[in-house]
Amino acid sequence: MKTLFWLLLAVSVSVFSAFASEVEVWRFEDVKVGELPAGWKVEATRQRGPLATWRVVEDKTAPSPDHALALTRVNHHFGGTFNLCWTDAVDFLDGEISVHLKAMTGKEDQGGGIIWRARDKDNYYIARFNPLEDNFRIYAVHDGSRKTLASARIRLPAGEWVAMKIVQHGDRFEGYLNGKKLLEGRNDLFRESGGVGLWTKADAATAFDNFSVRK
Repeated sequence: MKTLFWLLLAVSVSVFSAFASEVEVWRFEDVKVGELPAGWKVEATRQRGPLATWRVVEDKTAPSPDHALALTRVNHHFGGTFNLCWTDAVDFLDGEISVHLKAMTGKEDQGGGIIWRARDKDNYYIARFNPLEDNFRIYAVHDGSRKTLASARIRLPAGEWVAMKIVQHGDRFEGYLNGKKLLEGRNDLFRESGGVGLWTKADAATAFDNFSVRK
């Protein structure tokens, strides 16, 4: 009986381990205002001029008050720049990434989103919502050039928090806004794991909160 008990226990642990997942969450509450989370860096794709300013800010409207990570100053005037704040300390291949984002300002672009499987500042997948264009899209950025993989029309107001989630398994991806699946497709350009982070384009100043990576 003891042998049977330990055998069943070992099987149960193995099954649990197979379905267990690793989760990392940044709510930015433990980061001082004006600073970046440990291990995160500011870069840009197709950079012209100074890098944008990213920092933790106080925002009492944030989903986990009262801190958020935000692009607060663009510092450049090139509409083709992709502003990045990301980390390669997290190695993501498959799983889910989610964030709350709030589009604050921007005349040429607004909003932003999530990057994943990032090799460097010029190679990654990106999902972004733009309230100026009323769309939600997933792109592959390869050597600094962006290719649309999926697109959906959706109208959500700027200045309000929006929940974004990306699901990636192998070459299949799905994109969600406020819990509704709007995008799906396949792409095998980036097959290896990579870093994760946040993105805006051109003059889009955006706040982010509750950044979560489940793998």
